[in-house]
Amino acid sequence: MSRFSAARFLVSAAAPAQFPPDTGAEVAFVGRSNAGKSSAINAITHRHGLARTSKTPGRTRLLNFFELAPNQRLVDLPGYGYASGPATERRTWKPLIDALHTRASLHGLFVIVDARRGLTSGDEGLLEWAAPQHQVHVLLSKADKLNRSEASQALRHAAGLLGARASVQLFSALKGTGVADAEDTLARWLG
Repeated sequence: MSRFSAARFLVSAAAPAQFPPDTGAEVAFVGRSNAGKSSAINAITHRHGLARTSKTPGRTRLLNFFELAPNQRLVDLPGYGYASGPATERRTWKPLIDALHTRASLHGLFVIVDARRGLTSGDEGLLEWAAPQHQVHVLLSKADKLNRSEASQALRHAAGLLGARASVQLFSALKGTGVADAEDTLARWLG
């Protein structure tokens, strides 16, 4: 049974004026296009279709807000990297993301990183964007695609690169690896 059983979609924001009121607590899910942000949201909330998933990179084009409980929200951000959105559309994301950064309700970021690729320069940029006022937790997604030795090595390598800047764990939405730990972290940050 999920502790987020009341999770529901709130709004897709194309402008900061469309954001929900800046009250309570929210956690942003960020990462490279097709890293598994929407799948992570669905797995952690135990709601298969809450966030829309796609095999096509760049499907999330707006900031999507989901309410988990009164005054507790998730924000699904557009991916960076090889997103398929038009360049003119991608340019509109920066003011949205910058506006999100200034919200008092933003308590932290879950950075979704494909475990097979490891941390990229884009992920490093996110860590700089988050610092120092936000908590950061890295989910090494798609861990089911690695064998046990590769997964352990990916985790050690990421932990070494991150140091004290972020916590990190292995995660697989498909196999359920790390879902309970991620759920605990999210509940702690929102609580």
